[in-house]
Amino acid sequence: MQESEKPIPDHLTDFLDWLDIERGLSNKSQENYSKFLKKFLVWLKENKLDDLKPHQISPAHIWDYKVYLSRQSKTPLKKSTQNYYLIALRSFLNFFADRDIITLPAEKIKLGKNKGEKTVHFLNLEQIKKLLAAPNTSKRAGLRDRAILESLFSTGLRIAELVSLNKEQIRLKAITKDLEVGIIGKGNYPRTVYFSERSVKWLKKYLKTRQDKEKALFINYQGRKDASRRLTACYIERILKRYALLAGLPVNTTPHTIRHSFATDLLSKGADLRLIQEFLGHRNIATTQIYTHVTNKRLRDVHRQFHSGGGLDE
Repeated sequence: MQESEKPIPDHLTDFLDWLDIERGLSNKSQENYSKFLKKFLVWLKENKLDDLKPHQISPAHIWDYKVYLSRQSKTPLKKSTQNYYLIALRSFLNFFADRDIITLPAEKIKLGKNKGEKTVHFLNLEQIKKLLAAPNTSKRAGLRDRAILESLFSTGLRIAELVSLNKEQIRLKAITKDLEVGIIGKGNYPRTVYFSERSVKWLKKYLKTRQDKEKALFINYQGRKDASRRLTACYIERILKRYALLAGLPVNTTPHTIRHSFATDLLSKGADLRLIQEFLGHRNIATTQIYTHVTNKRLRDVHRQFHSGGGLDE
């Protein structure tokens, strides 16, 4: 049977192989695409469309599927979640096009618009100062925590990237100022992150307390000696919330809040959005554009403060 004559569900395995080989997506991303796409296959089956061929997909089918996503349960899916399912279906259509299988163009699937703008929670510099000063650095755990906070704000690292750092990556003996470290980030993509002179100073102080042979950069001092003592993301999230409370900051402060603060600070200082994309390890500039509303608001406030109309009369 020719590929174009195979029913749509029969193409799923080849699609996942295509994501791996042609798109280079990680196993986790492939799992997500498979999960989102299987919703469409379930819808086909429920509507007795299991034998639908790629060339038979019509705009009417897409509309009915979008209605299904919107009304399928007592608790409606958020628009952003519905869009994940539609993005997976778009990729499926792109796969057909890449294999020269006639089907509906992917751009015919329009994504739903979210009500309101996505909110980016970030701290201003005054709040960051309070947070950094919260740990008691007279104790080694507090010294470690200060190094963690300084590292997060200096680099914009994701929490998973931070906890995976090893001591051998932080070569500080010959470093007097800042530090560049190569990491493997989300999706197994490599990038360079930059530790400021101040964060390097706190890392040096922290590492002087380490006489152990643990591989991890950040460890739990109270962990069992016969088990890995590498700090987990959950542990760091808990201590960050504690320091946020001590500093009088919002209770919803998370490691990702510091990542947002890192990006927002750079943008407010005039850094180009493309450079921020590189710093954060975003594969798509659209992901980085969530920060533009922050700089747009700042421009508006500056305009209101300094532009009076040039002294013109009505």
